[in-house]
Amino acid sequence: MQVNHYEIAPDILVVTITGPVMRGPESEQIPTLVSDLLRQDKRTIIFDLAGVTKIDSTGIGRFISSYHQIAAAGGDMRIAGARVVVFQAFHACRLDTVFHFYSSVEEACQAGPLSCRTQAAS
Repeated sequence: MQVNHYEIAPDILVVTITGPVMRGPESEQIPTLVSDLLRQDKRTIIFDLAGVTKIDSTGIGRFISSYHQIAAAGGDMRIAGARVVVFQAFHACRLDTVFHFYSSVEEACQAGPLSCRTQAAS
């Protein structure tokens, strides 16, 4: 699993994850990165899951943990580009009713009160 991040607009970050998100210490870097970003006052985080090939219950737990951290900080978590098999894993847990899913980073960026368009226009 690889994790990278970049700022797409002021205070809107994209965290790109590729490979399997499974049990083990490797996936712990997701909530750890979220903690670091929140300490930097980054409140809107888009997870780009287009490159995630599979996910297990521990991987889903990493996103639940991240969601709780972001929500507690008054932030916004968005998930973009999840493959069908990955989305189905979230759906099976009914997390598609909690998390906001978008077909692409661009769509996720335009959603919500802070969008790339409104940020860029500021």
